[in-house]
Amino acid sequence: MRRHELSAREWAVLGPLLDAHCRKQGGASEENQLFINAVLWRIRTGIPWRDLPERLGKWNSVARRFARWARKKVWHRLFRAIQEPDWEWVLVDSTAVKAHPQAAGQKKAAPRPKRSAAAVAG
Repeated sequence: MRRHELSAREWAVLGPLLDAHCRKQGGASEENQLFINAVLWRIRTGIPWRDLPERLGKWNSVARRFARWARKKVWHRLFRAIQEPDWEWVLVDSTAVKAHPQAAGQKKAAPRPKRSAAAVAG
């Protein structure tokens, strides 16, 4: 594994998702790992598409496929599929939640008497 590429553990999660997408689209899935590594290499280094190393494929093919996946929202579906919810932010331990002493409430004011219809008419 090189510096800006997916590890075997990461690819084990992402690979089946990409294979399912490529079967549905009728494309070949053999190049998926090379393509993802090319995109990651470009994003992590900040280089233009034209400076993509030859070992990662033709820069124009990678750039066009990246744009095509963006138009078809493939990236969005992949990110949603691999995203794990951060339950630490969702769960609240009730033993740690305490109200401020002044949050007990304001003393209720006596209700204002309503004027009767007879008093208004007279």
